[in-house]
Amino acid sequence: MSWHPQYRSSKFRHVYGKAASKDKCYDCVPITRNVHDNHFCAVNPHFIAVVTECAGGGAFLVIPIHQTGKLDPHYPKICGHKGNVLDIKWNPFNDFVIASCSEDATVKIWDIPKHLLTRNITSPKKELLGHVRRVGLIEWHPTANNILFSSGYDYKIMIWNLDTKEAVISNPVKILDAHKDVVLSMSFNTDGSLLATACRDRKIRLIDPRAGTVLQEASYKSHRVNKVLFLGNMKKLFSTGTSRWNNRQIALWDQNDLSVPLLEEDLDGSSGLLFPFYDSDTHMLYVVGKGDGNIRYYEISPEKPYLNYLMEYRSHLPQKGIGMMPKRGLEVSACEIFRFYKLIPTKSLIEPISMIVPRRSESYQEDIYPLTTGAQPALTAQEWLNGVNKGPLLVSLRPGSGAVNSLPQFPEPEPLVKTTDLSQHQDWGGKMPLEGMQKPSEIGDSRKQLKVEEKLPKNEQMRLSNGFDIFECPPPKTENELLQMFYRQQEEIRRLRELVNQRDVQIKQLELELRNLCMDTGGY
Repeated sequence: MSWHPQYRSSKFRHVYGKAASKDKCYDCVPITRNVHDNHFCAVNPHFIAVVTECAGGGAFLVIPIHQTGKLDPHYPKICGHKGNVLDIKWNPFNDFVIASCSEDATVKIWDIPKHLLTRNITSPKKELLGHVRRVGLIEWHPTANNILFSSGYDYKIMIWNLDTKEAVISNPVKILDAHKDVVLSMSFNTDGSLLATACRDRKIRLIDPRAGTVLQEASYKSHRVNKVLFLGNMKKLFSTGTSRWNNRQIALWDQNDLSVPLLEEDLDGSSGLLFPFYDSDTHMLYVVGKGDGNIRYYEISPEKPYLNYLMEYRSHLPQKGIGMMPKRGLEVSACEIFRFYKLIPTKSLIEPISMIVPRRSESYQEDIYPLTTGAQPALTAQEWLNGVNKGPLLVSLRPGSGAVNSLPQFPEPEPLVKTTDLSQHQDWGGKMPLEGMQKPSEIGDSRKQLKVEEKLPKNEQMRLSNGFDIFECPPPKTENELLQMFYRQQEEIRRLRELVNQRDVQIKQLELELRNLCMDTGGY
């Protein structure tokens, strides 16, 4: 009989949540008191947007991500809605465009200026008029540019193509009329070809959004669903809701068979909603409780038991809403794999919480940062509407690297020598092994390179900076490009220091050899 160990081997077993210090939080933010079950917060690498309290109409704040500390009470707002704002979402392919929906039955698209806001923004870039009752949910398509989904209390989901010059759009390209009650949640699969919805009639539906047909429908009586989520390419759905006895409950479903859940688990007896978040890169699932301070996290596996509990982040401060930073905005040097922005209305505070993998090394950890979704669309709006499916374009999170299958990027110059730890190879006699030294062929190549540079005219030499032609690789224009250039220069400096260290070791070794030769000749 084979023996199965009780423990699991995982890189994420010891992931822990770390709340930001007070000076890294956003204080004095008038967070909305609305009881609608939404996140009320949207984050990207440049801005954090949060729905705020506002007399007469609805408004939200857009704060630069690095502008932490106390917020000015007269800070400008985006306030063009006539009713309370119910949901806000950043465009995944443009960090300066945000969509909002409201009780006034409209969806508005806003352009956010790159400089600091100096006055309230009241006129949107586009206005979408189609719903007859309040609009509670909006979702951008994950791979197609300028495709937006909106869901209202008229039980309809509308698909909008924003690739038009019109400022007011009254006709959606498609209306999905498959629901008999309010849609509580929407989620796309990886390439955006399928849409999963959770409805107030307690049913989960799997819909082909372009055809408008319902492919699967779950009417499982003992799980009243609130939120549903696609688990990347796992071909599984995850839902949160309540059981018959009003316990908070989570369930896992097979995408191809929604008749019975694969897994069903009661969590606790609290009444707050559970918001699920899934990281397809690490296969980690986070369940955030509304009205409490807990964040539970699990690891998803393709075989049974499917859901592996890891740990729970606990805090005494309850969250009303939550925002999530995209992977491209994380701090990879600190081994941060996820970041939440927790809304605490009792203290008018937004608190960042980083999920960190404990590692001793400060270098880039390739194994916990696989290629992830970038900020370039894979399709145009019209291509998607014509029936084309394409997965997201992937990028590496390594500082200085660029998109995969995207615009051509200039590669980094390869190091002349391998990175070695000098302390590990140093002998008691002060000698170094030959493996740590530079090869003669490499030295010859570097000498040839120097000779070529000497032959270049002065103006050609001035054009070259760290091996890059400044006309081919122009100076950075955005903060992101500046950071990439900074990381690249840091890497270049580190490489040059290693080269200098290795040359010093080489010099010392030659000195020792000379001394040995002198002693040998003196002996004779």
